[in-house]
Amino acid sequence: MRVVSGLCKGRPLKAVPGNSTRPTTDKVKEAIFNMIGPYFEGGSGLDLFAGSGGLGIEALSRGLEKVIFIDRDAKAIHIIYDNIKTCGFENATEVYRTDADRALKALIKRNMKFDYIFLDPPYKKQQLVSLMENMDKHNIINDNGIVICEHSFDIKLPHTVGSLAQIKHEQYGIIAVTIYSK
Repeated sequence: MRVVSGLCKGRPLKAVPGNSTRPTTDKVKEAIFNMIGPYFEGGSGLDLFAGSGGLGIEALSRGLEKVIFIDRDAKAIHIIYDNIKTCGFENATEVYRTDADRALKALIKRNMKFDYIFLDPPYKKQQLVSLMENMDKHNIINDNGIVICEHSFDIKLPHTVGSLAQIKHEQYGIIAVTIYSK
Protein backbone atom coordinates (compact mmCIF):
# COMPACT_ATOMS: atom_id res chain seq x y z
CA MET A 1 0.00 0.00 0.00
CA ARG A 2 1.24 3.44 -0.91
CA VAL A 3 0.13 6.97 -1.65
CA VAL A 4 -0.71 6.87 -5.36
CA SER A 5 -0.36 10.54 -6.34
CA GLY A 6 0.10 14.11 -5.20
CA LEU A 7 2.35 15.61 -2.56
CA CYS A 8 3.26 12.27 -0.93
CA LYS A 9 3.28 10.15 -4.10
CA GLY A 10 5.01 6.81 -3.58
CA ARG A 11 5.19 6.96 0.23
CA PRO A 12 4.50 3.54 1.71
CA LEU A 13 1.54 3.18 4.08
CA LYS A 14 1.25 0.59 6.83
CA ALA A 15 -1.73 -1.75 6.81
CA VAL A 16 -3.68 -2.71 9.92
CA PRO A 17 -2.38 -6.12 11.08
CA GLY A 18 -4.77 -9.07 11.00
CA ASN A 19 -7.83 -9.42 8.82
CA SER A 20 -10.29 -7.18 10.66
CA THR A 21 -9.80 -4.49 8.02
CA ARG A 22 -9.56 -4.71 4.25
CA PRO A 23 -7.38 -1.95 2.78
CA THR A 24 -8.44 -0.32 -0.47
CA THR A 25 -6.09 -1.52 -3.19
CA ASP A 26 -3.95 1.05 -5.00
CA LYS A 27 -5.84 0.26 -8.24
CA VAL A 28 -9.24 1.00 -6.68
CA LYS A 29 -7.87 4.05 -4.84
CA GLU A 30 -6.53 5.49 -8.10
CA ALA A 31 -9.87 4.78 -9.84
CA ILE A 32 -11.81 6.52 -7.05
CA PHE A 33 -9.69 9.66 -7.25
CA ASN A 34 -9.82 9.75 -11.03
CA MET A 35 -13.63 9.79 -10.69
CA ILE A 36 -13.81 12.55 -8.04
CA GLY A 37 -10.70 14.66 -8.64
CA PRO A 38 -8.13 13.70 -9.39
CA TYR A 39 -6.75 16.71 -7.47
CA PHE A 40 -8.34 19.25 -5.16
CA GLU A 41 -7.86 22.91 -4.35
CA GLY A 42 -8.68 22.73 -0.65
CA GLY A 43 -11.78 21.33 0.95
CA SER A 44 -12.54 18.97 3.79
CA GLY A 45 -12.97 15.22 4.06
CA LEU A 46 -14.32 12.58 6.41
CA ASP A 47 -12.89 9.05 6.32
CA LEU A 48 -15.58 7.32 8.41
CA PHE A 49 -14.34 3.71 8.45
CA ALA A 50 -10.72 4.74 8.07
CA GLY A 51 -8.86 1.46 8.63
CA SER A 52 -5.28 2.42 7.76
CA GLY A 53 -6.34 5.92 6.69
CA GLY A 54 -5.37 5.31 3.07
CA LEU A 55 -8.32 7.09 1.44
CA GLY A 56 -8.13 10.20 3.63
CA ILE A 57 -4.34 10.41 3.30
CA GLU A 58 -4.64 10.09 -0.49
CA ALA A 59 -7.16 12.96 -0.45
CA LEU A 60 -4.76 15.13 1.60
CA SER A 61 -1.89 14.26 -0.74
CA ARG A 62 -4.06 15.40 -3.65
CA GLY A 63 -4.95 18.75 -2.09
CA LEU A 64 -7.67 18.53 0.57
CA GLU A 65 -6.96 20.90 3.48
CA LYS A 66 -8.32 18.78 6.32
CA VAL A 67 -9.54 15.23 6.91
CA ILE A 68 -11.16 13.68 9.98
CA PHE A 69 -10.44 9.96 10.43
CA ILE A 70 -12.81 7.68 12.37
CA ASP A 71 -12.34 4.03 13.26
CA ARG A 72 -13.39 1.95 16.25
CA ASP A 73 -10.40 -0.44 16.18
CA ALA A 74 -7.46 0.53 18.43
CA LYS A 75 -4.91 -1.08 16.08
CA ALA A 76 -6.34 0.89 13.17
CA ILE A 77 -6.09 4.17 15.11
CA HIS A 78 -2.41 3.47 15.86
CA ILE A 79 -1.71 2.76 12.16
CA ILE A 80 -3.61 5.89 11.07
CA TYR A 81 -1.40 8.03 13.34
CA ASP A 82 1.73 6.33 11.94
CA ASN A 83 0.63 6.87 8.34
CA ILE A 84 -0.31 10.51 8.98
CA LYS A 85 3.11 11.11 10.54
CA THR A 86 4.87 9.40 7.60
CA CYS A 87 3.22 11.90 5.26
CA GLY A 88 3.57 14.93 7.54
CA PHE A 89 -0.16 15.62 7.76
CA GLU A 90 -0.41 16.00 11.56
CA ASN A 91 -1.70 19.60 11.30
CA ALA A 92 -4.35 18.73 8.70
CA THR A 93 -6.03 15.85 10.54
CA GLU A 94 -8.16 14.79 13.47
CA VAL A 95 -8.35 11.12 14.48
CA TYR A 96 -11.02 9.58 16.71
CA ARG A 97 -11.57 6.07 18.00
CA THR A 98 -15.32 5.53 18.03
CA ASP A 99 -18.05 3.89 15.97
CA ALA A 100 -19.69 5.57 12.98
CA ASP A 101 -22.98 6.46 14.70
CA ARG A 102 -21.30 8.14 17.69
CA ALA A 103 -18.89 9.93 15.37
CA LEU A 104 -21.75 11.34 13.29
CA LYS A 105 -23.56 12.55 16.43
CA ALA A 106 -20.38 14.36 17.55
CA LEU A 107 -19.80 15.88 14.10
CA ILE A 108 -23.43 17.05 13.95
CA LYS A 109 -23.05 18.72 17.39
CA ARG A 110 -19.93 20.51 16.10
CA ASN A 111 -21.87 21.68 13.01
CA MET A 112 -19.23 20.08 10.79
CA LYS A 113 -19.72 19.90 7.02
CA PHE A 114 -17.63 18.04 4.48
CA ASP A 115 -16.88 18.25 0.78
CA TYR A 116 -15.87 14.56 0.50
CA ILE A 117 -17.04 11.68 2.66
CA PHE A 118 -15.43 8.25 2.28
CA LEU A 119 -17.54 5.29 3.41
CA ASP A 120 -15.83 1.90 3.37
CA PRO A 121 -17.57 -0.10 6.12
CA PRO A 122 -16.94 -3.78 6.81
CA TYR A 123 -18.69 -5.71 4.04
CA LYS A 124 -20.48 -7.97 6.53
CA LYS A 125 -22.10 -5.00 8.24
CA GLN A 126 -23.28 -2.78 5.42
CA GLN A 127 -25.09 0.30 6.64
CA LEU A 128 -24.38 2.66 3.78
CA VAL A 129 -27.97 3.75 3.07
CA SER A 130 -28.84 4.51 6.71
CA LEU A 131 -25.54 6.39 7.16
CA MET A 132 -26.18 8.52 4.06
CA GLU A 133 -29.77 9.17 5.16
CA ASN A 134 -28.50 10.36 8.56
CA MET A 135 -25.78 12.54 7.00
CA ASP A 136 -28.27 14.06 4.57
CA LYS A 137 -30.91 14.64 7.26
CA HIS A 138 -28.40 16.47 9.48
CA ASN A 139 -26.84 18.36 6.56
CA ILE A 140 -23.18 17.45 7.13
CA ILE A 141 -22.51 17.27 3.38
CA ASN A 142 -21.69 20.59 1.72
CA ASP A 143 -23.62 21.68 -1.35
CA ASN A 144 -22.10 19.81 -4.30
CA GLY A 145 -20.43 17.50 -1.77
CA ILE A 146 -19.47 13.97 -2.77
CA VAL A 147 -20.03 10.69 -0.90
CA ILE A 148 -17.83 7.79 -1.98
CA CYS A 149 -19.07 4.31 -1.04
CA GLU A 150 -16.83 1.27 -1.36
CA HIS A 151 -18.78 -1.96 -1.01
CA SER A 152 -19.13 -5.57 -2.08
CA PHE A 153 -20.01 -5.96 -5.77
CA ASP A 154 -23.24 -7.80 -4.93
CA ILE A 155 -24.75 -4.90 -2.97
CA LYS A 156 -26.98 -2.67 -5.07
CA LEU A 157 -27.38 0.85 -3.71
CA PRO A 158 -30.38 3.06 -4.62
CA HIS A 159 -30.05 5.79 -7.24
CA THR A 160 -31.06 8.45 -4.71
CA VAL A 161 -30.76 8.74 -0.94
CA GLY A 162 -32.46 11.91 0.31
CA SER A 163 -30.86 14.80 -1.59
CA LEU A 164 -27.96 12.59 -2.73
CA ALA A 165 -27.99 11.31 -6.30
CA GLN A 166 -25.82 8.52 -7.65
CA ILE A 167 -23.44 9.89 -10.27
CA LYS A 168 -21.07 6.93 -10.80
CA HIS A 169 -20.95 3.21 -10.21
CA GLU A 170 -17.97 1.03 -11.13
CA GLN A 171 -16.98 -2.54 -10.33
CA TYR A 172 -13.43 -3.85 -9.78
CA GLY A 173 -13.60 -7.60 -9.27
CA ILE A 174 -15.41 -8.23 -5.97
CA ILE A 175 -15.31 -4.51 -5.04
CA ALA A 176 -17.74 -1.87 -6.24
CA VAL A 177 -17.55 1.90 -5.88
CA THR A 178 -20.70 4.02 -5.92
CA ILE A 179 -20.44 7.79 -5.83
CA TYR A 180 -23.18 10.22 -4.85
CA SER A 181 -23.37 14.00 -5.18
CA LYS A 182 -25.56 16.38 -3.22
